[in-house]
Amino acid sequence: MMGITTSEIRVIPDEKNIIIKSVNELRNRNNYLFTTGGIGPTHDDITADSIAEAFGVDLEVNSEAYDILKKYYKAIGSEFNEVRQRMARIPKGATLIKNPISAAPGFKIDNVFVFAGIPKIMKSMLDNSLDFLNKGNLIHTITVKVDAVEGDIAPVLKSLNDENENIKIGSYPFFNSDKDFGVNVVIRSLDKEFLTLTEEKFKNYLSKNSFNYN
Repeated sequence: MMGITTSEIRVIPDEKNIIIKSVNELRNRNNYLFTTGGIGPTHDDITADSIAEAFGVDLEVNSEAYDILKKYYKAIGSEFNEVRQRMARIPKGATLIKNPISAAPGFKIDNVFVFAGIPKIMKSMLDNSLDFLNKGNLIHTITVKVDAVEGDIAPVLKSLNDENENIKIGSYPFFNSDKDFGVNVVIRSLDKEFLTLTEEKFKNYLSKNSFNYN
C-alpha cells in the first residue's frame, strides 16, 4: 500500500541477546525495521531495553512518555504504579510514536520502529509513523481464488510469471473446516496495465480448462 516491500519476517523469543543480534542484523541491511511486541509493563517486556543496548545508548525515563501515561491512568481511574511506569522508559535519542488507543507510546530510533504487539494498537502506531517513511511506488495487487489444487495450476503460474519481469505471482493453498479447498493466486505489479493483462490471461486459461474461480 505504501510501496514498501517486505524483505523478511522474523519471529524471535523474549531473549535479549537474540533481540539485539536480530535488530543489528536487520537494521543494517534494510531501509526500515519494524518490531512488534515487548513494550508493555511486564517483566518479559524487554524490547526497549534490548533496542537501547543494540544502539549502545542509555534507556531512560522519557518525560513526555511519562506525562502521557500519568494523564491516561488518571483519566481512567487506575493507579500509575511502578510497573506501568516501565512503559515510559525509552532509548535516549528516540522519537516517540503516538498510541491513541492505550496511550503507551512506541518509538523510532534511526531506521527502527518499535510498535506494540496488539494488532489494533500496532496499526494505529504505523499510521502515526507514515510521515517518517519514504514511500516507494504503489504496488498493485489482484487476488484470484481458484477451486483447484496447487499442482494443477503451477505450470501456468510459472509461465505467466516468467513471461513478464514486471509481474510477481504467488500461490497460497488453503483448506478450511467446511472441506473447502483451493488456491489464492496473488498477482502483483508496479504497472497496473501489466497486472490487468496478466489477470485476463490467467482467467482465460482457467475458463478454458474448466476451473472455477472468483
